[in-house]
Amino acid sequence: MNATSSKNEETYTGRLLAFTIPARHARGRLVRLDDVLDEILAAHDYPAPVTHLLAEALVLAVLIGGLVKDDGSQVTMQAQTEAGAVSLLVCDYKGGELRGYVEFDEGKLAELGANPSLFALFGKGYLAITFDLVGGQGRYQGIVPLEGDSLAEACERYFYQSEQVPTLIRCAVRSDGAGVKAAGLLVQHLPEGEEGRERLHAKLDHPEWEHVAILAGSLRHEELLDPELSLEAIAWRLFHEEDQVLVQPGAAIGRGCRCSVEHYKDVLERFPEDQRAEMRDENGIVLVDCAFCSKQFGIEI
Repeated sequence: MNATSSKNEETYTGRLLAFTIPARHARGRLVRLDDVLDEILAAHDYPAPVTHLLAEALVLAVLIGGLVKDDGSQVTMQAQTEAGAVSLLVCDYKGGELRGYVEFDEGKLAELGANPSLFALFGKGYLAITFDLVGGQGRYQGIVPLEGDSLAEACERYFYQSEQVPTLIRCAVRSDGAGVKAAGLLVQHLPEGEEGRERLHAKLDHPEWEHVAILAGSLRHEELLDPELSLEAIAWRLFHEEDQVLVQPGAAIGRGCRCSVEHYKDVLERFPEDQRAEMRDENGIVLVDCAFCSKQFGIEI
């Protein structure tokens, strides 16, 4: 997008949009989830606070996963605690495939009211983000305290502490009679723009980043969720005064639960026979529940 009009552009829903601002040494990702979000959430009967939490987490998983260029690589985000109403949240994103689920205590959740804070939901928890990279690049993980007013703030802290990359994230979630909608924006300052300076700016004071962060921070939730406003149009609204903004539509996003009889059989075959014998019921079947899609599989092995 080279300072051109954004009229009549395709509306990217259920897709990831990548963009870069070369002159500011910045990159970003925009995503909007619609039908795929309803499909993932429909696997469990989640109460409203958990629905909102998982919707935000799924957006974040796509935004972070969209930073990985190699097909076949996977990003997993996990928030966990031992004492909160929510004990575990897991989402992962791999090449357009998205999935996630939440484990929670119904009694504790009911005591928190309609709009519990992140701390109320988790207590003193932690956020782990894991990158499983293809091509021999290996696996690495960063863990930070689950702090802030939202999961988005916790992810910003992750990038600041673990990656040492200034990052701004905005998420919006709306639930109505038409279902649940969620969208998000992630913008980062690339290290290529920090030549001659320390890698980590404790005050995020790099002039290029300050400029980009102010523009990106002006984005309103209503704009993120507006179906009449394409993701490319959002990038145009935010950064149209820049000399050049390059955009690249990402892959379509679909529910990506990879459970199957073949998959679970392969997993079970790795267990010793004595352990498999303990798993079998009176009919010689091992029953396996998929937490992501809430399906049960009977495996003969």
